[in-house]
Amino acid sequence: MDTLDAFNSAIQRRSPSGLTLRHVIERRAFAFCAKTNVAGDNPDAGSAQDAESNNPSLSAFLSTLVPTVLVALAFVTLFLLLRRKFKRNYEPRTFLGSLRPQERTPSLPNGLFNWFGTFSKVPDSFVLNHQSLDGFLLLRYLKVASATCLVGCCITWPVLFPINITGKGGQKELDLLSFGNVVDKNRYYAHVFIAWIFFGFVFYMVARESIYYVNLRQAYLLSPLYANRMSSRTVLFTSVPKTYLDEGILRRMFGRQLKNLWIANDCEEIEGLVEERDTVAMKLETAETKLIKLANTNRIKEMKKGGQFSGPLDTAAEANQESGSVAAKWVPIKKRPTHRLKPIIGKKVDTINWCRSELERLIPKIDALQETHRAGNGTFIPSVFVEFHHQSDAQSAFQSLSHHHALHMAPRFIGINPDEVIWQNLKINWASRVIRNILTTSFVILLIVFWSIPVGFVGILSNINSLIELASWLAWLRDIPDVIFGLVQGLLPSILLAVLMALLPIILRSMAKLAGAPSLSAVELRTQSSYFFFQVVQVFLITTLTSAASASVTSILCKPGDAPNLLATNLPKASNFYISYFVLQGLTISSGALLGIAGLVLFKLLGKFLDTTPRKMYNRWSTLSALGWGTVFPVYTNLTVIAITYSIIAPLVLGFATIGLYLIYLAYRYNLLFVVNSKVDTKGLVYPRALQQTTTGAYLAIICLIGLFGIKQAPGPVVLMVVFLIFVILFHVSLNSALGPLLKFLPKSLEAEEESLLASEESSSAPNSMEKGNGLAAHHSAGASPTKDLGPAPHKKPNFITKFLRPDLYTDYHTLRRLVPRGFADISYDPVVERDAYYHPSISSPTPLLWVPRDVGGVSMQECRHSGKIIPMTDEGAGFDEKGKLVWDQETSRPPIWQEKIYY
Repeated sequence: MDTLDAFNSAIQRRSPSGLTLRHVIERRAFAFCAKTNVAGDNPDAGSAQDAESNNPSLSAFLSTLVPTVLVALAFVTLFLLLRRKFKRNYEPRTFLGSLRPQERTPSLPNGLFNWFGTFSKVPDSFVLNHQSLDGFLLLRYLKVASATCLVGCCITWPVLFPINITGKGGQKELDLLSFGNVVDKNRYYAHVFIAWIFFGFVFYMVARESIYYVNLRQAYLLSPLYANRMSSRTVLFTSVPKTYLDEGILRRMFGRQLKNLWIANDCEEIEGLVEERDTVAMKLETAETKLIKLANTNRIKEMKKGGQFSGPLDTAAEANQESGSVAAKWVPIKKRPTHRLKPIIGKKVDTINWCRSELERLIPKIDALQETHRAGNGTFIPSVFVEFHHQSDAQSAFQSLSHHHALHMAPRFIGINPDEVIWQNLKINWASRVIRNILTTSFVILLIVFWSIPVGFVGILSNINSLIELASWLAWLRDIPDVIFGLVQGLLPSILLAVLMALLPIILRSMAKLAGAPSLSAVELRTQSSYFFFQVVQVFLITTLTSAASASVTSILCKPGDAPNLLATNLPKASNFYISYFVLQGLTISSGALLGIAGLVLFKLLGKFLDTTPRKMYNRWSTLSALGWGTVFPVYTNLTVIAITYSIIAPLVLGFATIGLYLIYLAYRYNLLFVVNSKVDTKGLVYPRALQQTTTGAYLAIICLIGLFGIKQAPGPVVLMVVFLIFVILFHVSLNSALGPLLKFLPKSLEAEEESLLASEESSSAPNSMEKGNGLAAHHSAGASPTKDLGPAPHKKPNFITKFLRPDLYTDYHTLRRLVPRGFADISYDPVVERDAYYHPSISSPTPLLWVPRDVGGVSMQECRHSGKIIPMTDEGAGFDEKGKLVWDQETSRPPIWQEKIYY
């Protein structure tokens, strides 16, 4: 009520001219009514309807299409030209040494167009075999969404276009094709039965793809590639009671199946020291590089002036002289790298000497604390990682109830990569987790619901002139200088909107972490749900409703009694916006994703000005950009929802959605094959979640049709749609009930199936090596690697229709198991890696190796010997060219600091 009172008082507030805002609105509405004769007695004579029927929807669409096509063509042309020159930015996955050979993609021909054929021949399953399950399923979702919209066109267009065009509603241009042009109530039955067919098809596709995912997930997770991994055999228990934070008790609880366990420690002290050590170490590396580069530059200058150069160090004796003696030949003491201990007022010290003394203090202290934590003498927190000998044992522990009290030793997680663990969230107990979940969920809901306030403010800034016309008391804004006024109305809103949209994913991920998500994959899944909610509410629903309402708000003010009919007429017209929206998204997102101009510019500019050490140069060169699944999927899920929602009301949307989604699929296909990497692995769980979210479009469409039929006073169609709504709800609940457990757990029944598949891979089976009850797991742990192909699927090749209608038979476990990579990597672990896998990173973090460039003058040799007494340092693989520019060996891409990827 306080908000409503404030709004009323704002409306009643008088302007300098003596009029209230309400008077202004009423006066303008009356003027518009007078112009359009809406106030007449004949409802059909309302010129508002005529005005709307004359809405230039086609010209508005063309005005969007033409510049968008031109921009897309420009982007694609630039991409075709630049990809030939900047291979690091457009085909890094074909050659980067930081990727294992089996992770790389074959190179494409280097011509402008001759690579199209090669690109089209690479199957989507290549992404599954060489990158990630999530990437493969993103491509599959875009294909399925595009195919669904295409089938929707085939279902709706032949029936609904003739019905709508001959509907005698007085609409024109694109509006002629929509539901709003139909007047005869009997024609609505066509919309009802077509809705039944298409929405039934949508739910069938969701069920079919859910079955496909379940079978693919089981094939992927039970294959040796994954089953041998440590993460597949390790379960994280959170909210563990203090009495159970004891290795003896846990070993008695899980028995002989338990192989290793890590009770999480409170590492606040050692974490701070490790961060300080690494910061000081990088500071030393930067200072050493600066000194070596300065000495090399001065040496080159002296040689150009005719000076003599004695050559590099020849003896160890000269290198072991007083620290800095070699650099002093070309760098005066005053020019050595220095810094202040405190900003501005701190004491100035020699950076290299200070860093060495700090590291000499920190490194032994950290080593001692690490040994203390490894010995189990730290302070425990309520989380435990339990590794089992076999995957089946881990699944049994994961699926069973571990504690007799509610929310204790729960929730449980399996398959967590140590690199993805959010360690600070392991401290959270069950009560705090519940409270955090409630608070963060409430915050996200409020944020999404009220997000239109800051966005609305930005919109007001972009149209100040209209605001001044509505509220004359703001006329003083016209007195602002034109330059400032232009910036406020033009540039400022764009910057603010970009900042707002960039902040939202950051906020949502922060809320997911604050809620207690224990891993980055759990954060992405939670972000996916909240970001989809935002997309549907803000990008779709509010835009649709405000578009329909704004189109008829003045007419409603003139004749409030006609509000339902006006909204029913204008709601289908809001689809014109989404036709343009699909054109914009399909052309600009796809072409922009291919071009990646921002990434290219940042790579070149930031690399030029910020990469001052070999490490920074290598990290920028070898680090591939990654997709955030939690914010990528919801955008395209929402596009699919919009297309499905408007499929009956305005079927034309489906055509543009088909083209737009397919273009986006092609762009992501190229990027996933040749450009981007995957850092977070959800094991494909983003896919069934996206499928479930897609059904939102069908529900919104059904509810919308019920409302439109009700407004049009068509009881028969209303009853039929209500019956259909009840049916799809029951079907959806039954589907989720049946498939829900299969999305979380692995069935024991497939162990024997996998065992026979592995036997068929090898030249001969070895049944004696398999333990009873753990045959599959024992086979995996033996490190068996496939030596030959699995052969054809265990059924005859089906035709398209049979395969489509029977996913349970023709995309079953045995068939999809043949998609899973075989012999991809040797899953084995060094004893030290296996010992430290699930310790906090500060416990297992080694002293970093410093990497500096080698110079001809021998400065780097002396610096490595002196600093190497305290911290490891090398000058291999980096140096200077003849112009004194810092370079490193890009051909091998395996510098001293390179670390082989561990498949946890």
